[in-house]
Amino acid sequence: MYHPPHMIFSAASITALVIASSFAAGLNIYATVLTLGLLARFHVVTLPSGLDSLGHTWVIIVCAIMFALEFVADKIPAIDMVWNLLHTFVRVPIAALVAYHASAQLSPQMQLIATAIGAAVAFAAHSSKTAVRAAVTPSPEPISNITFSTIEDVVAVALTWFATHHPYTAAVVAAMLLLATVLAARALLRVIQRPLRSVFQPYPKNDRPRVSP
Repeated sequence: MYHPPHMIFSAASITALVIASSFAAGLNIYATVLTLGLLARFHVVTLPSGLDSLGHTWVIIVCAIMFALEFVADKIPAIDMVWNLLHTFVRVPIAALVAYHASAQLSPQMQLIATAIGAAVAFAAHSSKTAVRAAVTPSPEPISNITFSTIEDVVAVALTWFATHHPYTAAVVAAMLLLATVLAARALLRVIQRPLRSVFQPYPKNDRPRVSP
């Protein structure tokens, strides 16, 4: 009989799991919850007891359907922006809820801290992802948009799986990816702002034509 790898859950390991899974949730909440649900359902790895509910059939079915919808919608220019903006109210709350249940065995104070960390990491990942996609969406060819979306899906699934096996390493990877995503978003937004500034400010302040009285 197969026995899943046993993991001793401490406050540190649970926090690491929360950080990694919350970053993945900020990219694709349905892929993250679906991965956790399948791992819990088939006992591939031991998860914190609070996450057992993710293995319920209805959770897996709903997440699978929503993941399929997001897989398509997130790759269509313009529609992907509407989808991502609306999911600000989905990814962050659900990531916080997952973090809350993942830390159920900790003290109430630690559980609140873990929940806040989960929400903050998910919001940062989601915001940076949305900013990057906003910069890529105006591209005349859809290949870059599809490529970014596919990479996000793969990272969400892979990082979630990795977090359940090696939470500390996954948390470090998530932190590095988050930093890289934030820096990329800032750089891309600066590139977008330059042509906009030239449109709204065609003349430098000192070179603007003067109007005689």
